[in-house]
Amino acid sequence: MANFLGLMKQAAELKGKMETLQAELDQIEVQGSSGGGLVAVTVTPKGELKKITVDPSLMKPDETEVLEDLIVAAHADAKRKADVLLAEKMQGLTGGLPIPPGMKLF
Repeated sequence: MANFLGLMKQAAELKGKMETLQAELDQIEVQGSSGGGLVAVTVTPKGELKKITVDPSLMKPDETEVLEDLIVAAHADAKRKADVLLAEKMQGLTGGLPIPPGMKLF
């Protein structure tokens, strides 16, 4: 019975830490870029797109396809960085316990 109560206490503590982490993640923004910095994308660790910055030199009608590709690449870069940040935060929260692949906590 004592083990069960201890487990329940740990679960409640973990829930509180998760809520704190979620609030913290809402405040963090990660930037990715492409084209040597000509395109920059800002996302949250949860994947929400916040901002796109495009160098004016790419604003030419004949550069549309290049610009589109650079936006996609910048978003992928930002998403990869956000995933790494989220994994680091989760590892700190779970005490290094591995979270099964594909398990979404947010």
